[in-house]
Amino acid sequence: MPEKSGRLYPVETHIGGIVKHFNVALLGFGTVGSGVYRIVNENGAQIAHREDIELSVSRILVRDFEYEPNLDMAPRALFTTSFDEIISDPAVDIVVECMGGIEPAKTFIIRALEAGKTVVTSNKEVMSKNWPVFEKAAKATGAGLYLEATVGGGIPIIRTILDSMQANNITRVMGIINGTTNYILTQMTENGQSFEDALADAQALGYAEANPTADVEGYDAMYKLSILSSMSFHAHMPIEVIYREGITKLTKADFETAALLDYRIKLLAIGKKEGNKIEVRVHPTMIPKTHPLASVRGVFNAIFLTGHAVDDVMLYGRGAGCMPTASAVVSDIVYACHHEKQHKYMTFVNEDNMSSDIELVKDFHCIYCIRLHVADKPGTMAAIAAAFAEQGVSLKSVIQLGENDGVSSRITFLTHAASEFGVNEALKKIESLSCVNAVESVIRVEE
Repeated sequence: MPEKSGRLYPVETHIGGIVKHFNVALLGFGTVGSGVYRIVNENGAQIAHREDIELSVSRILVRDFEYEPNLDMAPRALFTTSFDEIISDPAVDIVVECMGGIEPAKTFIIRALEAGKTVVTSNKEVMSKNWPVFEKAAKATGAGLYLEATVGGGIPIIRTILDSMQANNITRVMGIINGTTNYILTQMTENGQSFEDALADAQALGYAEANPTADVEGYDAMYKLSILSSMSFHAHMPIEVIYREGITKLTKADFETAALLDYRIKLLAIGKKEGNKIEVRVHPTMIPKTHPLASVRGVFNAIFLTGHAVDDVMLYGRGAGCMPTASAVVSDIVYACHHEKQHKYMTFVNEDNMSSDIELVKDFHCIYCIRLHVADKPGTMAAIAAAFAEQGVSLKSVIQLGENDGVSSRITFLTHAASEFGVNEALKKIESLSCVNAVESVIRVEE
């Protein structure tokens, strides 16, 4: 076997084929990085046999030798604390960024691309906030930029959108793309737990961080939706244009209401495109129990795509974790190796001008489930109905939640599809009514 030069070289295999060799540098050796190393070493022979590609992890960047918990997983000679050693090494073909966070990940990705090295990343936050910058750097040098692992863990959603759905105009992407919140909502739905108790269970099981803000406030799903909607609609959707609402305000009463209406509550990431109009939003959503997404339980993810030709497609699987995410990273590495001379790049219709040919919809049209705590006295319902009617909000049904104590009651209104602006204006008027004690809950509905 010829000596490895770090670049491509031919090797005779037992089946008479030609294997190309690629050296991979890992930036970070935590959950994802160690998983990538494990797959390359455990499954490398099969990858070489099937794909005619031989992979070697030749460098591993860590922050500090003293505090790196996974040093015993790989030969010590592979580790370094110097990114400059990696970027200046001509033998490194592909840089895998799995550090997380913004810096130094952003700087390292840009420098790697500027050096002509293909980058594979699992970092949804840095991608969603800097995608155009990375694309520009990649195009300038002909380097590849791959991000399958940024959304959905082991679910091959990015490749599905870019390759399998190419014949379609994708008009909708809707999904459960955060396993932590889906676990919490499953516990609240099935076991009647409070948000606080369900979160504590998720933390005890390792599903939620000590600081769960990114998950429970919808930031994680927002980062992922930015990537999914940008790819699906071929228009860059920065996080600043995405409406975001977390699950922290949900109560047992919301789940009781959903059950009465034959709905389930999920944190959905939703992107819709009609003509040149695009809306992107993340928020708790009621969906019918019969909807495919309603049956997605625990930490699992699922993503629902609608194409003009294929109609509805759903992908389901583990959305996070060491091996599922590492699987997506290695898949990207292999794909990048096959396309080393012809990497594909995203072209956004609004690449140079956010307003070019794209109208961002901020006044969503949805069905709304609204729960009010009201005084039990004559004229209450008439006053509330008048406030809705004044803003063109049509009511579909009204139900009472719990017992009426003769003094006050909780009433839930289900609207027909109405504008966000109209509903908000109606609620301002309703809140000011003397017969209304509180607007307790407003949850959007997707049929």
